[in-house]
Amino acid sequence: MNTDVLDKLSEIDQADAVRCARVLLRRPLVRTGGPESELLPLIYRHRAVLSELFAGVLGYRLVVERRFARLYKSGPGHDATRGEPTLTPRGYAYLALTLASLTGVGQQTLLSRLVTDIRSAATQAGIEVSDDLGELRAIASALRYLVSLGVLTEIEGTVTGDEEALLTIDTTLLGQLVAGPLGVATTPSELVALAARPGPRGVEHALRRRLVENPVTHYADLTDDAAAWLRKRARAESRLIERCFGLVAEVRREGIAVTDPEDYLTDVSFPGQSTVARVALLALPDLLSSGERRDGWVAVPVERVTTVCDELVDAYPAAWSKLMVASIPKLVDDVLHLLLSLGLARPAEDGTWLLSPAAHRWAPEPDGAPRHAEEPEKALEPEPGWSLFDHEGEAG
Repeated sequence: MNTDVLDKLSEIDQADAVRCARVLLRRPLVRTGGPESELLPLIYRHRAVLSELFAGVLGYRLVVERRFARLYKSGPGHDATRGEPTLTPRGYAYLALTLASLTGVGQQTLLSRLVTDIRSAATQAGIEVSDDLGELRAIASALRYLVSLGVLTEIEGTVTGDEEALLTIDTTLLGQLVAGPLGVATTPSELVALAARPGPRGVEHALRRRLVENPVTHYADLTDDAAAWLRKRARAESRLIERCFGLVAEVRREGIAVTDPEDYLTDVSFPGQSTVARVALLALPDLLSSGERRDGWVAVPVERVTTVCDELVDAYPAAWSKLMVASIPKLVDDVLHLLLSLGLARPAEDGTWLLSPAAHRWAPEPDGAPRHAEEPEKALEPEPGWSLFDHEGEAG
């Protein structure tokens, strides 16, 4: 895939098209009245270029109208680190039931009627419902999410209030939400698999999507054919995603790490200022030096992670949020989940955790002395030019 579609534009239009592409990657639904809606006219102006760009580079379909733009991205598959943070599994179930209920409602409905329809749909689907607080919160979170997308508009009252509410349904946006092939899949697992299938160009689209949507792509996680393809084209693909989406790729022996210099497309910032992020950052050197190496990865028992986190909490007592360090097991879970979401760690079958070669990028030093920290230490930024992987002979 070349960049002829951009080459035909002036430099200003090229920059505008890339800006719009970045916005759509971050917000697959841009609508009037929603976040960054001021860019809708620009997206509409460049709709032909953007459609060709997404279709050619990533195999994504783009629908653009005057008042909304919808990018149909592939699903993440069975990835526990991706999803809407305001929705629990039960909330996702009610989101699906709400969408099904709204298809037959029309353009306005009362909240009480909609909730009744949702419960009826749940019963038809064989899902048990109750009136406990957790159930009500799950329904409310699904409705709030649809309000945030502009599918539901609160005319009178709110979806989380105690009083009756009048809701308007944007039937056009409603029809644009679902990206998975509902008419083809026969089971939930099949729907997840079909939604995550590669684009028309197979491995080419699948790997580009992986580079754009994930911070680190390890060759070891790919099939032999896919790894060979990406190794051969690593430099060319890096230039392509930088030209089209402003992302910078760093190619090393173990894989490719992709970052956004502007942090606009960064889902989880790291290093960060939270207690969990700072503990994770300071724990990495000890964990990487004490674990067992497995094909470039470092295997670390959970007990070792617990020990390192406990030592850091004890050594710098004034540096942390008391609430976050009140439970060391909870802190360890949060640290591991953060590293998992960053692609820097993953659980192994034997119960240990594997740390990515990319974790060698960071070698922080605490600002204060142990047991005398009066101010929360700040996470050190990596020095310019550091490798995302082993920078002392580990990377090729």
